[in-house]
Amino acid sequence: MRIVTDTGRCVGAGQCALTEPRVFDQSDEDGTVVLLTDRAEGDTLTNVREAIDLCPSQALSLEED
Repeated sequence: MRIVTDTGRCVGAGQCALTEPRVFDQSDEDGTVVLLTDRAEGDTLTNVREAIDLCPSQALSLEED
């Protein structure tokens, strides 16, 4: 699965980085989401799905490969 972010919608809440720090980080400048990888599988995918559900601005999504 490919992870997609919309930095224009991101409000910098940081729930994604707290939920899956192997995939998500935050910009030092404005706190918006930074992807460390754009692919997820296995346990990481489970955590990415949780991060998507927790995102208050709905700035995260998944796309099928």
